[in-house]
Amino acid sequence: MDGSNALGEFLRARRALVRPQDVGLPGGGLRRVPGLRREEVAMLAGISSDYYLRLEQGRDRNPSVQVLEAIARVLRLDTDATAHLVGLAQERPGPGPRPGRRAQQVPASLLQLIDGWPRNPAYLQNRYTDCLAANALATALTPNYAPGVNLLRAVFLDPAERALRRDWTDLTAEGVAALRSEAGTDPDDPRLRDLVGELSLRSERFRTLWARHEVRPRRGRVSHLSHPQVGDLDLHSHKLSVDGTDGLTLVVFHAEPGSRSAELLDILGSLAAPGRPSAPGAERREEQTEEP
Repeated sequence: MDGSNALGEFLRARRALVRPQDVGLPGGGLRRVPGLRREEVAMLAGISSDYYLRLEQGRDRNPSVQVLEAIARVLRLDTDATAHLVGLAQERPGPGPRPGRRAQQVPASLLQLIDGWPRNPAYLQNRYTDCLAANALATALTPNYAPGVNLLRAVFLDPAERALRRDWTDLTAEGVAALRSEAGTDPDDPRLRDLVGELSLRSERFRTLWARHEVRPRRGRVSHLSHPQVGDLDLHSHKLSVDGTDGLTLVVFHAEPGSRSAELLDILGSLAAPGRPSAPGAERREEQTEEP
């Protein structure tokens, strides 16, 4: 992850995703690159080709919001991606000393809160998707919901996690887009750089998704799981930012009342109750393998 010309990298990647016919231009013919040409973006945005070239090359890093919004319309960016584009063009302070990495502390009241939800799996994660705390029912869903596990790394590299996720393709795309959204605020963050570097080396799918520069803040979703003990579950999740913390997010799951998933979640909760033998595979996975 190179933040030296983040604006230009974003523009090039998103330009490649737009077909000429998507914006009313004739398709076909020989094209050296997929998607729109620079001069086509410039023409449709109402700016000069030379000026757009300077933007992509990083020679002009202070375009107006009006220019960026015009380019965003051509590139068919949604509200989140447009805000990301505008943010990339804002001046950032030069590199300075960074505080040493400290372990994030989860407020005791939050631990008490999630532990008091016997029918709702819940966990807390930081902006890097490190799991910092989880209740018993969350860990029963997957042993990767446990302190010390990086959840994005687990989803991409742990075969058991991939088998659990019936929606693995959608989940990985959403996870990378959310990480890209986080990276936009500080592309030089060493923790993010390390995570992106590792996953880029070990997962072809991650490399492909990261190169698309899609941006999507973390939002709730419906998770489609195939649990080895209780079968298929469809669970709603809500992602709540925790005030007064450095990017801490509370994730809570629930099933539709009266549904088969709610019944299965109750069964899973009874299996995970204290005093019962551990379920097969519930031990912490210390090593995660290459993406299959």
